Amino acid sequence: MSLSPLLIENMVRAALLEDLGHGHDITSQSVIPADANSRAIFRAREQGVLAGLILALSCFSHTDPDFSFDILAQDGEVIEAGQEIAIIEGPAGALLTAERSALNFLIHLSGIASLTRRYVLAVQGTDAKICDTRKTLAGLRAPQKYAVRAGGGHNHRFGLDDAILIKDNHIAIAGGVDAVLTRAKDNAGHTVKIEIEVDTLAQLDEVLAHGSADIVMLDNFALADLKKAISIIDGRLITEASGGVNLNTVVDIAKTGVDYISIGALTHSAPALDIGLDIV
Repeated sequence: MSLSPLLIENMVRAALLEDLGHGHDITSQSVIPADANSRAIFRAREQGVLAGLILALSCFSHTDPDFSFDILAQDGEVIEAGQEIAIIEGPAGALLTAERSALNFLIHLSGIASLTRRYVLAVQGTDAKICDTRKTLAGLRAPQKYAVRAGGGHNHRFGLDDAILIKDNHIAIAGGVDAVLTRAKDNAGHTVKIEIEVDTLAQLDEVLAHGSADIVMLDNFALADLKKAISIIDGRLITEASGGVNLNTVVDIAKTGVDYISIGALTHSAPALDIGLDIV
């Protein structure tokens, strides 16, 4: 579980440049002596799962090279309220310049990891795996999906180029299930899996009859129909349930025997985890 240094570099630079505007922190430069040094601690203010620490710490080292870090917790670790996460020491002005960007990464990604863990714990005892979607913030897909993994979840496709996922609009334009699967099979490379979304049992029958799909997404199925669909498929396809999933419904969905449950809310609606940066 890691993020490429190249991705980290680009995202941290973008965040800092956005905050610096014309290139300087007017407040810190006005009130903090240039030679002042400070020590600060990232501290959890509520329980959750940590994610994004490397991005947060990189904000400081990109602002000034003279920082040192004492890392006290790791991404993927459950942290408790009051727990110290990392100690940062270095130039006071640069510390304040990087503070907001660092916290933005840390509280957002830890929030995703924490919400993911709640879903993962909810379906324990079943064979269902919790996974994310492409419903991510622009420019933050890789770290958001990293945070899902930190919380114990799994990643769906990262983009339009790494798997075929035939949705309802593809089916409508291509002329139906049979036509769209035929075109997909004819044009896909031999290493590419084909997933197709269906929203009725009749469509599922067409998918099974064609025989070219590897994965079927059962979208917005009522629970009774979802159970019937899993029985009809009988292990012939990897199954994914989507739509209408929340912490109140996920357990019953998992108990149908579905392989994966995809949840857009993991990345687009996770509340931030309350983490502070305290000068000590």
